[in-house]
Amino acid sequence: MILVTGGTGFLGSTLLRHLLADGNKIRAIKRQSSTVPPDLLDHPNLQWWEADISNYFELEDAFTNVTAVYHCAAMISFEPRDKKKIISINRNSTAHIVNLCIQYGARLLYVSSVAAIGKPKPSQKMADETDLWEFDGTQHGYAISKYEAEMEVWRGTVEGLDAVIINPSLIIGHQSGPENTGAIFKLLKSGLRYYAGGSVGLVDVEDVARAAIILMNSKDIQAERFIINNQNMSYQQLFSVCATYLGRPAPNRLATRNMLGIAWRAAKVLSWFTGKQPGLTRDTARAACEKQAYSNAKLKEKVGYAFKPIDQTLKEICAHI
Repeated sequence: MILVTGGTGFLGSTLLRHLLADGNKIRAIKRQSSTVPPDLLDHPNLQWWEADISNYFELEDAFTNVTAVYHCAAMISFEPRDKKKIISINRNSTAHIVNLCIQYGARLLYVSSVAAIGKPKPSQKMADETDLWEFDGTQHGYAISKYEAEMEVWRGTVEGLDAVIINPSLIIGHQSGPENTGAIFKLLKSGLRYYAGGSVGLVDVEDVARAAIILMNSKDIQAERFIINNQNMSYQQLFSVCATYLGRPAPNRLATRNMLGIAWRAAKVLSWFTGKQPGLTRDTARAACEKQAYSNAKLKEKVGYAFKPIDQTLKEICAHI
């Protein structure tokens, strides 16, 4: 039996479809308030299990006969007021999963993030798995939570845990819809005129799911981490390509740090009146100005993974929108 946490999410639901297509029997954990995708509601090989990942005893009940665990569930927020909450939930829930995997002898694949990858060495153009994350006061709560959750997995490997970690870059795909990472494509369709000065790593959700399954099934790979990143692109390049596919003018104005600083403060004030989380925060504004680039050499060398062309992914997203 395979256990998947976060099965109703963007990555989790994609992973479930791939696992089911391979004929696996799966138990997927969901929150009481989560909505199950219609195509995954009544599959004969899929059992939905209600549990709070922060509750050790609810999780333990789900581990009966489980031999492999994909831990995809996590709280995602870049709102500063959620910092303590997100660190607590992501770290503690992963600690529970690690302890239960040790207890039941299950192999673990933990879905971390490139947010837990350190900055590249001066001699490198791209960050890789050897770059150590160091706290410098600029990291947002999500990055800290993923780093601390990884520390729980590494702690578990010392105690006998059989585990592998993946660090996906920005996960995109038409399945996301207009929410989450799909929001930027929605803005481009509406005629976004500005682009940020930074760059970002991109990967299709299908690639993350397939790579996760390959690494889980590679039993000789233990206590290792793998960056799952297809291509690094500047925001200007990304926006320009997508604008073409959407039939819109490419954004041609640079959003400077000062402009973004004003924008996130205005968004925060507006949120006080609307009660909704701001679409832009201090942390996301800072990230938009950073030049981020990640190497995928280890994944290619270890398992010979071939990525889906990112241009095809962008076309699919724009066509879907």
